[in-house]
Amino acid sequence: MIVGNLNPIKYKIHLEPDLKNFRFAGSTEILLDAVRPVTEIILNTLELAIWNCRVRVGDSFVDCPFYVNPGKEEMTISLPKEMAGNITLMIDYVGHINDKMAGFYRSQYKSEGEVKYIAVTQFEESDARRAFPCFDHPEKKAIFDIEMIIDENLAAISNQPISEEQPLGDGRKLVKFQQTPKMSTYLLFFGAGEFEFIEDPGEVLVRAATMPGMTEYAGFGLEFGRKSLDFCEDNFGTKYPLPKLDLIAIQDFAFGAMENWGAITFRENLLLHFPEITSRAGEERICEVVAHEIVHQWFGNLVTPSDWKYLWLNESFATYFGYGAVAYYHPEWDIWEQFLNGQTDTALERDALHETFPIEIPGGEHVVINTSTAPIIYNKGASILRYIKEYMGDDSFKEGLKYYLKMNEYACASSSSMWESFEEVSDKPITRIMKSWIEQPGFPIVEVKRDGHKLLFTQKRFTYLPNQYDQEWFIPITVRVFYGNGETGSITTLLDSNQGVIDIGRHVISYKVNDRQAGFFRVRYNDESNLQELGNRVSRRELPSEDRWGLQNDLYALVKSGDASIDDYLSFLSNYTQEDDFLPLIGIAGNLFHAYLVLENVQREKVASFGKPFIESVLAHIGYEPGANEKHTRSILRDQIIFHAVLYGSKDVEDMALRKFTSLMRNENIHPDIVKSIMQVGALNGNDKEFDWFETRFNTSESEHDRMNILVALGCFREKKLIQRVQQYTLGRVPGRNKFVPIASMTANPNAVPHMWDWFRSQLNALEQFHPLHYERVIAGIIPVCGLGREDEVTAFFKDYMRKKSKARDAIKLSLEKLEINSRMRNA
Repeated sequence: MIVGNLNPIKYKIHLEPDLKNFRFAGSTEILLDAVRPVTEIILNTLELAIWNCRVRVGDSFVDCPFYVNPGKEEMTISLPKEMAGNITLMIDYVGHINDKMAGFYRSQYKSEGEVKYIAVTQFEESDARRAFPCFDHPEKKAIFDIEMIIDENLAAISNQPISEEQPLGDGRKLVKFQQTPKMSTYLLFFGAGEFEFIEDPGEVLVRAATMPGMTEYAGFGLEFGRKSLDFCEDNFGTKYPLPKLDLIAIQDFAFGAMENWGAITFRENLLLHFPEITSRAGEERICEVVAHEIVHQWFGNLVTPSDWKYLWLNESFATYFGYGAVAYYHPEWDIWEQFLNGQTDTALERDALHETFPIEIPGGEHVVINTSTAPIIYNKGASILRYIKEYMGDDSFKEGLKYYLKMNEYACASSSSMWESFEEVSDKPITRIMKSWIEQPGFPIVEVKRDGHKLLFTQKRFTYLPNQYDQEWFIPITVRVFYGNGETGSITTLLDSNQGVIDIGRHVISYKVNDRQAGFFRVRYNDESNLQELGNRVSRRELPSEDRWGLQNDLYALVKSGDASIDDYLSFLSNYTQEDDFLPLIGIAGNLFHAYLVLENVQREKVASFGKPFIESVLAHIGYEPGANEKHTRSILRDQIIFHAVLYGSKDVEDMALRKFTSLMRNENIHPDIVKSIMQVGALNGNDKEFDWFETRFNTSESEHDRMNILVALGCFREKKLIQRVQQYTLGRVPGRNKFVPIASMTANPNAVPHMWDWFRSQLNALEQFHPLHYERVIAGIIPVCGLGREDEVTAFFKDYMRKKSKARDAIKLSLEKLEINSRMRNA
């Protein structure tokens, strides 16, 4: 049987969840079309006990033999005869409402001191098969009819509104939902529990659903949900096709959020806003994630990738336009500067490894969103979209997107569908350019040298470790040129081979390649006098903040690759002593902290000696206390650098932070924008008394935002006995959804780093039980820094581990490469 010969048309799913025994009974009726005659049908199924399977023959159903292959996550159904055209199957089964945060699972919460549960779903990428037998692939779109029997005191949610509720007279009720449009299995949602709702009525009903007593905190996210919906309809030229959109806050959730069509699920801290607790950074994150998931209602739900290797068509666009929606409604938040720091820089860091892959990831069926793939699919993909939009122009870019959505609505698309849509509205060579960025791994470094009135360019793939790759990209490059009379100009070229030349004229005194950091590449200036002149312009603040950020960031990348020294970098930073913009400062702070973690002895002291007065100067300028009307980026910067200043030895900053922490322990309010950093400093200088205070606050706090801050701070203790206590507490008491948070914090704490590797080895069995994504985050935190000084031991351990197990293999390989990069930098 060829799978392509079978296409589902409609699923009718009946579910009876039991939240006392964590079991559910289900029956699924599948109407499918067999293009050619078939004698057997293969469906995906996982961890379901299949009781019987029948096929419609005439007016009745006939039993079918079947067998389940757990290893392949499939069931094979033998038909009573060769059949073609419409075929209807009926399958009865039972399943477990698991605690894995995948499939049909349970989430725990407390209400009036009592532990309770809800049952919800998380199906991306391939976990619908845990809830019902199905064709569990995005290309196999179908219509869904959902009905559930639940306790009469509970509420049910699915993708569509409720069409009927019928009491059954036994304390339960039957809840039926309106039929869905044609959609993929991974976007289906159903849930049951004590949900409470607030509504924003309109042409489309937008609701927020929370656990009991939490709706008062959902208004902020709900309001931005409505705004994001309006933004998407205006920009994409297609109306949202469903009658309602639910935003659902769930405590136990492995990811940040999930774009189920019409029923989006979120971690609580990414939807609920607590006055006087949620920081401005937290507010931004709520808005960005809400917008990201609503963009998915078009990119992913209305138009779905035809194979998982095209997953970037979902995530890259949702990431880019998620930022776009926030920037539209809040231009004062400087969101695109944060995009460069949070998205583009993360992608450049990830993609500079040998262990990387194209945005269009090979493998199809086996592609999953994890620590290895996410920075490529989300961050790099979104950065390339920003790059191509700058090249095409806003209007052409928007028209191309509208064409793509219209041509592929309710269907599936591939990468070529997207760039062919762009070429419909643009006369530029979009396909050639996009293929070079989407279909091959890595990115280039453009080396530039002046020869009289010409600039000579060469390109090659950039990696931190030496490489012999023979790759080329089609690189749109904009060069900002500066003339002796004070004027500036720009020159744009397309570097379509290994070498290129442009004429800049005879009156240019300096030039900046990659104007405003629009392009996704590194730059190396083989003209020292030009770099010095650019440094002078940095010090006089004559360059935009994006360029001031990019110059130092590209130089630090060369430090990590061994093509420049830490002394070169610190020397260039002397041009930033008067810097007061967020983007350059947050970039410098991150690079200094990385160097501080990786280097040792004299070199580490050198970084601290520069970092301490540098950050003290910044804090003296922006103030220790957040201002009522200050820019969001200033608040975000302050909360990032206070802890760094204390680690570098700043007594003034430490004294301030400890005074604030004492106030916090007395239950006095301090500004939410500095709570995290104040807690970190409190832990760094704390003992058992402080640990007990953190534990009590964690157990009593209603806010997941506050609980996350506490867990980050717990990773910041200085004393070994307290670090060990945190390690024990993490595995024993922290909820599964958040166990990775204090571990990641400890791997970025120089005092805890020496104690992490042996602990990891001793607790490996427990750590392997984490959600796969969270286990990978632990790996990615432990290996690159905690393995320093023990490189041979760590490498040998994981090479043996990978021979025996497939778990977290991609994360292990990229982390071992990062360990090698850090080791080379330490020993340079």
